Amino acid sequence: MARDVVDAEIVESRDDLVAWLEAGCKPADAFRVGVEHEKIPFYKPDLTPVPYEGRRGVGALLEGMRGRLGWEGIEDDGKLIGLLDPRGGAAISLEPGGQFELSGAALATVHEVAGELDAHLRHAHAVADGLGIGFLALGVSPKWSLAETPAMPKSRYRIMARYMPRVGTRGLDMMFRTATVQANLDFSDEADMVAKLRVGLALQPVITALFANSPFIDGASSGFLSERSEIWRRTDGARTGMLPFAFEPGMGFERYVDYALDVPLYFVKRGAIYHDVAGASFRDLLAGRLAALPGERATISDWANHLSTIFPEVRLKRYLEMRGADVGPAERVRALPALMVGLYYDRQALAAAGDLVAGWSAAERQSLRDEAPRLGLAARVAGREARAVAREALAIARGGLARRARRDAEGRDESIYLAPLDEIVADGRVPAQRWIDRFDGAWGRRVEPAFDEAIM
Repeated sequence: MARDVVDAEIVESRDDLVAWLEAGCKPADAFRVGVEHEKIPFYKPDLTPVPYEGRRGVGALLEGMRGRLGWEGIEDDGKLIGLLDPRGGAAISLEPGGQFELSGAALATVHEVAGELDAHLRHAHAVADGLGIGFLALGVSPKWSLAETPAMPKSRYRIMARYMPRVGTRGLDMMFRTATVQANLDFSDEADMVAKLRVGLALQPVITALFANSPFIDGASSGFLSERSEIWRRTDGARTGMLPFAFEPGMGFERYVDYALDVPLYFVKRGAIYHDVAGASFRDLLAGRLAALPGERATISDWANHLSTIFPEVRLKRYLEMRGADVGPAERVRALPALMVGLYYDRQALAAAGDLVAGWSAAERQSLRDEAPRLGLAARVAGREARAVAREALAIARGGLARRARRDAEGRDESIYLAPLDEIVADGRVPAQRWIDRFDGAWGRRVEPAFDEAIM
């Protein structure tokens, strides 16, 4: 979820935007990790999607969670559309098609992330079971058409939905039918940010392959192992992709700001009102000459909210977001932060990961991105299969986690959470391929059994 920031400070210059990003730098001993995951609610009796309204709707699910957790409500035009932990950090939100999201707090260890996830799922199931709701853990809803998918009552999503068909062929599918897991990680300074951004971008297609878990759409096999990732390839090229400029000399906060300034706006929020300015320039808002809002000047909240509407494979805010993975069961939700903490939070591991991808050209990185949704670990880069790259990346991460040595009550370090990814690499077959086998075999080419088996 992109939680709207409230900060009315006027932005005086481009330098203020750079400074806002740079303020995310923190010492290594203060590094944290956060995880966001989405899951697709459905009615257990008839496998239909869950609308917002009604005594058993998504709104009721949110109300039940508010009563159970005691978290603060977030409203949009009088509708409850999210919850915020008053102790700070975590939130529950709704994606456009009702995908139910936990935006986790920034935590010190993957062990804490695992505990947060377990607690959330325990509470979510306690409420959802009483409403006859289950949660599907696939990267794309496998059965319902776009027309059958409900829309949540959030103003920013209505603006996005009107704009998406103008800039790509699959933007509405992305909004309403996909579900992901995302890991958020810190950087110490500009050089550290650049090193992590480059490693993350280069390896993101390999992560897409490892986590590929969306082989179905519209009740049939899609022809892709990650239909979700393929959908993103066809969604608004101005704000998605592999950011080739990030690998060029001179990359830093200023270069990312210049990129973000050239991404068209969706909205400007003033008070509780979202003003539809889709397609307009943030540079015009910065200069006070936005045609739709004459005289309005950009604020820090405008900048933070705008950054949340940019969707590259790795996104820079005051931290880095790894955005390439399909959601899956809890064990794989835990595996993504373990992988990235292992690669990012140990200097030796980060250097080794940088060496792993250093020889890849922009064309090779893009080719890997294009092939991974269809071929999974069989996709190739610089003469190697993604499977071999994944195996090496996992070994690097395991070493990083061992040296980091953050242990649980049983004395185990965070590498215990890598086990599901080790199994995938050892087998060579990604999760989607196993679902395809079930679809072609025991399921009788029907997707309905996924609602019993591919659940969270």
